[in-house]
Amino acid sequence: QVQLLESGGGLVPAGGSLRLSCAASGGTSNIANMAWFRQAPGAEREFVAGFRWSTRSTYYGDSVKGRFTISRDNAKDTVNLQMISLKPEDTAIYYCAAKFGSSLITSSIALARGYNYWGQGTQVTVSS
Repeated sequence: QVQLLESGGGLVPAGGSLRLSCAASGGTSNIANMAWFRQAPGAEREFVAGFRWSTRSTYYGDSVKGRFTISRDNAKDTVNLQMISLKPEDTAIYYCAAKFGSSLITSSIALARGYNYWGQGTQVTVSS
């Protein structure tokens, strides 16, 4: 059974940095895409960043471009999200998502409904 386990959330002052990790386990031989989404209280789930396994292509939401970097750990089925210059509006629960089988088309990378599996989420709080 596939599981996604996020780690690395916490409390950080504005301008600080955090690194999130998401480790996939259980039948991960055909991962196609992994991504990070976030959801703040009262808000819809928002696409943060995505990674295409076959091409190592990366994709970012407009609000995080230039500040967040998604990467893959080559030795593991793990995707990381390095976040710098954090802002209070980055405060949210961050969720890892994975798509198995065929890769998502580019226009669907940012859509939550395209992903098969989700982690439990990790809280990121940025204080002003």
